[in-house]
Amino acid sequence: MTRSKRADAQRNQQTLLDAAAEVFVRSGVDAPVRDIAAAAGVGMGTIYRHFPTRADLIIAVYRHQVEACAEAGPALLAAADSPHAALGRWIDLFVDFLVTKHGLAGVLHTEDFQPLHTYFLDRLLPVCTALLDAAADEIQADITAYELMRGVGNLCVGAEDDDRYDARRLAQLLVTGLAAPRPAQP
Repeated sequence: MTRSKRADAQRNQQTLLDAAAEVFVRSGVDAPVRDIAAAAGVGMGTIYRHFPTRADLIIAVYRHQVEACAEAGPALLAAADSPHAALGRWIDLFVDFLVTKHGLAGVLHTEDFQPLHTYFLDRLLPVCTALLDAAADEIQADITAYELMRGVGNLCVGAEDDDRYDARRLAQLLVTGLAAPRPAQP
């Protein structure tokens, strides 16, 4: 019985973190806690019990999103029609994460951001590397995971502030451009 409570508590925390991320994207990191509680379907006390400060909540959202992106890589690779398609889908998730992250950046830089950045790289570089390695026969570019992630990151800068700019579209153009040319048909 203790296990199910822990599983329920973990699901509740996941729901809360997902809701907080959505509210942060929509309204910024200064959004009222009551908005996050309403989106998660919990009371404000539940949020404060798990995350005593706003910085605690923001850091937890960041870590939660890194984990979701890291866990998606192998699942996408197993389910996609090709490794290149899996890479493209993973880059979509990565862009979503980065756009949210850029919104959190100001707050994260006021905390000790270096351990979070190290965590980000430690978790996501191996996933991107595995996707690139799997797609090696389908892509022409000699690109490292760090270069690709950094390039996509640069494409995402400012995307949250300008509705005319579609970072996901540009990141997909980058991924499409990695594809090896097909031989001409006679």
